[in-house]
Amino acid sequence: MFGARKAVTALFAGAAMCIAAAAYQPAFAASEVKAVVNGTAITSGDVAKRVAFLRLQHQKADAKTAQESLVDETLKRQEIARIRMSVSKDEVDASFARFAQGNKLTVAQLTDILTKAGVGADHFKQFIAVQMSWPRLVNARYGSSARMSSSDLVSRMMDNNKQKPETTEYMLQQVIFVVPPAKKGITAKRKSEADASRAKYPGCDQAKVFAATMRDVSVRDLGRMLAPQLPADWKPLIEQAKGNTTTTRVTEKGVEYLAICSQRQVSDDTAAEMVFRQEDLDKAKSNKESPTDENAKKYLDELRSKAQIIYR
Repeated sequence: MFGARKAVTALFAGAAMCIAAAAYQPAFAASEVKAVVNGTAITSGDVAKRVAFLRLQHQKADAKTAQESLVDETLKRQEIARIRMSVSKDEVDASFARFAQGNKLTVAQLTDILTKAGVGADHFKQFIAVQMSWPRLVNARYGSSARMSSSDLVSRMMDNNKQKPETTEYMLQQVIFVVPPAKKGITAKRKSEADASRAKYPGCDQAKVFAATMRDVSVRDLGRMLAPQLPADWKPLIEQAKGNTTTTRVTEKGVEYLAICSQRQVSDDTAAEMVFRQEDLDKAKSNKESPTDENAKKYLDELRSKAQIIYR
C-alpha cells in the first residue's frame, strides 16, 4: 500500500495537467492497428488518446512519441500481469479520486474534462495502474540485489569517522477501521470511533483481542522498521506520536492509525546500510534524479529485447 501511494504521488507531481485549458477534440477516425506488442494491438485510437494526454502534460506530443510510450506501457502491463503484482481497481479509482480532489474537481468533472480533451478516464486510469504497479516489480526484482557489500559499508563508515550511524528501530502494528468503497458516507463516524479507540489501546500483545470487540476492525503486524524505511506519509506521525499510537489518517481502506509496540536506537550493519542508502536517496532527490530509474530502465530494456514488436 505504502509503495503504491508513493508511486501515485510521483505520478501526480509529473502529471500536473493543464485541465482548465482542455478543449473539445474532433471525433477519431476508425481505428487501425499501429503496432502489435507480443500479440497485443495498439490502435490509432490509442495513439490519439496518448497524444492528447502528453499534450495535457506539456510533453512532446507527436504520434511517434505517443506510440513508443504505449509500447513501453504495454510491455510493463504484460509483465505486471505475468508476475501478478497489479494494484487493484479500487486503488486506481481511489487515486483517480484524489487527483480530482487535488485539482478541486469532482470525479464526474474530471471525467468530463478528460473526455473533452480526447484522453478519456479509462486511458488515464490505465496509465495510473501501470505507474502504481511498475515500481513494485522493479523493487521486487532489484531491491534485494541492491544491498551494499561489506566493503561498501566499511568504506562509508571510514568516511563517517569510522562510526556506524545510529537510527531508530520501531516495531509497528497497523490498525484499520474498515470503510467499504460503497459506504464512504460513514467515514466521519468511523474516524470518531478510531480516535476514541486510541485511548483504550491495550498494547500490541492484546491488539487483536481488542480489535475483535469492535466491528470491521483489523490489525496488521508490520514488524521491524528502521526510521529510514518509514513511509513518507506515516513518518511525521510516528515521530510526533505521544504515547503508543499515532493520530488517525483517512486512506482508501478506511481510517487507520499505527501502534508503536517498541522503539530503540540501533547501530548494526542493517541500520548503517539503511542510513547510508537514505542519504543517497536524499542526494538523488535534491538532484531531481530517481534512484530507481537505472533499474527500471534495465528491466524495460530487457523486456524490449525479448518482445515481439511489430510496427504497421
